[in-house]
Amino acid sequence: MFKILAIYGSPRKEGNTSLLLKKATQGAIEAGAEVDEVVLRDLKISPCLEIYGCKETGRCVIQDDFQKVYDQILSCNGVMLASPVFFYSVSAHTKILMDRCQSLWAKKYWVEKTPIGNHKAKRRGLFISAGATKGKRLFDGTILSIRYFFDALDVELWRSLLYRGLDFEGDVLKHSEFLEEAYQAGKELVYFQENI
Repeated sequence: MFKILAIYGSPRKEGNTSLLLKKATQGAIEAGAEVDEVVLRDLKISPCLEIYGCKETGRCVIQDDFQKVYDQILSCNGVMLASPVFFYSVSAHTKILMDRCQSLWAKKYWVEKTPIGNHKAKRRGLFISAGATKGKRLFDGTILSIRYFFDALDVELWRSLLYRGLDFEGDVLKHSEFLEEAYQAGKELVYFQENI
């Protein structure tokens, strides 16, 4: 069974990115995928302490909820991540996860000795984000971070859905076209990945 990991990075239960990711997961399920959902705000995950306990095995030595997420990342066929933009970056919940995935970077490049720049990821990822303002460069920093984060996961950033002018909880409900786009992207991620 094709398995997708859907990671909710919003601090709000019914935030705009959460609602968009729910539609994407619905699309993926209807396309035949099994979806594991991770709600970061509900987990107890320490920030990276930069102690390099992961250097030998590629596994973080801090024992908390990250250990389960680590295993889910390794066992999935595709990733969907959603986070609002805070100060031109991802939410704190998402950033903590990203930093803890330094262990996956260590696994890939130090333990497995994958040549940097010569490896093509076999898995694809979808990133969904929303921001309150309509600034032209609102997502520039975020996308750069996500691209390198996905590389550590051995995932190629396949597609990004980026929405401006969504601030208050539920604003996205006024834009059925955004929800439909997320739904279709979830379906397409499954179809795309299965045909690689």
